[in-house]
Amino acid sequence: MSSFDHYAKRPHEHGHSHGHDHGHDAHAPAGEEPGGPPSEYEIMSRAMQELMEARGLVTAEQIQRRIELFDEEFPYRGGRVVARAWTDPAFKHRLLADGRAACLEMGIELEAERLIAVENTPEVHNVIVCTLCSCYPRALLGMPPTWYKSRNYRSRVVFEPRAVLREFGTTLPDSVIVRVHDSNADMRYVVVPMRPKGTEGWSEERLAGILTRDTLVGVTVPKAG
Repeated sequence: MSSFDHYAKRPHEHGHSHGHDHGHDAHAPAGEEPGGPPSEYEIMSRAMQELMEARGLVTAEQIQRRIELFDEEFPYRGGRVVARAWTDPAFKHRLLADGRAACLEMGIELEAERLIAVENTPEVHNVIVCTLCSCYPRALLGMPPTWYKSRNYRSRVVFEPRAVLREFGTTLPDSVIVRVHDSNADMRYVVVPMRPKGTEGWSEERLAGILTRDTLVGVTVPKAG
């Protein structure tokens, strides 16, 4: 899909038109309660769940437990991948060249055909969105949060990314370019944040502990503290 650059000296410039449908539910980017109708996929998912429960194939408790297990296991995978990249320059090179193949080295099989890892630098800060719906690297980050799926986030982060980042507590220097990357069904993105100062000598496990979902989407940055 597309990438959109936003410069601090032009904060109100909208950039390119992306032409996606935004007819999904509306939520605030910082995680407010849902305020709009469910999406087509949510309706289909709920209907399938109700049908399976009615036929006695699965219970609501089993479904909830599977969701909990999914969330317990998957969110930490992305942190481990980036922590490896921080400590192993050769792996980092492979991750930036072919994210899917690099993840397979760690036993992580992705649902999309391509994973593009984008690296933050002192000059560029990357943010991930799916303007069409909510395509998301679930095998790395778990289930997408409500704000990521919201129309509010999906539309505003393209046109006013700095304002959205500030709502997450991320304020960038004026000299930094904000680059917004648009996922799709076949291609996912993950952000490789800058390694914080003060983490020299840390183990991969300890580094992974400061790499949250939000840092790998790009709405926040990792901190040593």
